[in-house]
Amino acid sequence: MSDPVRFDEFEAKNGRRIAMITLDAEKRLNAISMHMVSGIRQHLVRWKNDDRVAVVVLHAASERAFCAGGDLREMYEAEAASKSTGATDGGLGSSYVRTFFEHEYRLDYELHTFPKPVLCWGHGIVMGGGLGLLVGCSHRVVTESSQLSMPEISIGHFPDVGGSWFLNRMPGKTGLFVALTGGALGAEDAICAKLADYRIAQGEKQLILNRLVHQAWSAKRDANDVLLARILQSAQWSGGTKQRPLHEHCEVISELCSRESIGEIYAGIVALERSPDPWLQAGARRLAQGYAGSAGLIYALLRRAGHLSLRDVFRLEYRVALRSVIHGQFLEGIRALIIDKDRRPRWERSIDNVTPEWIGQTFLSPLSAGQDPLDNLESSVRNPDAKTWS
Repeated sequence: MSDPVRFDEFEAKNGRRIAMITLDAEKRLNAISMHMVSGIRQHLVRWKNDDRVAVVVLHAASERAFCAGGDLREMYEAEAASKSTGATDGGLGSSYVRTFFEHEYRLDYELHTFPKPVLCWGHGIVMGGGLGLLVGCSHRVVTESSQLSMPEISIGHFPDVGGSWFLNRMPGKTGLFVALTGGALGAEDAICAKLADYRIAQGEKQLILNRLVHQAWSAKRDANDVLLARILQSAQWSGGTKQRPLHEHCEVISELCSRESIGEIYAGIVALERSPDPWLQAGARRLAQGYAGSAGLIYALLRRAGHLSLRDVFRLEYRVALRSVIHGQFLEGIRALIIDKDRRPRWERSIDNVTPEWIGQTFLSPLSAGQDPLDNLESSVRNPDAKTWS
């Protein structure tokens, strides 16, 4: 069995190197496992401190997907085994779940604050945890086949991996709408939503990778940012604009998502099932069929995280993610979609009984002393906003 992630270094000019991370688990759409997260983090730490490494490239070998998110089957099985033996820690879930979320969030934070340029090639399916990887990189490419989404509403979870931070930075109320509906975004919408920076044809990928090796890189990060940007800008396509449903429906989205309560927002979006637009129809169905408790949680998190730093957002999401597994419907959502594949989740709560009090008591209260491993997450010396979100 081949390794699901590969690490390579290539000699470039001026004694510099290009470091490359290749996701290579095609059968499971490069869903990231604990093994993959740990390996990527270890290499990033080493490359961060290696003066010879000028640029890091994160991409997938597959033509179908960059990354479809976290390995949910692995998580489900670990949690089921933990429950059968009673091996949980203070009601916070299995050791696997606690460790996976900690390491995944540390990896995403590392990418957001990495002191060297990181090129991410987001071709094909980019969902959930895969979007967390893409968004954190300094130079983010989407292609003609890219489909970016945060579909956690369908599995009783919420857009984590920093989603409470980057969804708030999308134009208007579009971040809330995308989170509630799980709507997929193509290349044009991804760039408008500030989730990507460059729109390049997949056929140009190998040519660009070759140019990286033949580029004379600098010893300074800012200079290398510019050099990499020039290479990517020169390859952008300027063909006809494809459909941009998020952009086209921005006014409708703004009106719906500006209503006074999640109940009103929920009702307005679900009513879009009668819309003549297929993208709006599909989003309305996903919300109606998803977990209403997740809708309330998403709404509360985006409101709470609006003025938090990226570091504090990851700390908030960590405790909410653990409680989503233990007290929410995340495992039921995984069961219905991936384990039994009956696509009939047995949700325990409707939108009518999703209250702020229930959200706060179930998900948002602080962890006890010593239970938050991200308490020591270092404050960034490089402001993520200065990178792509200004």
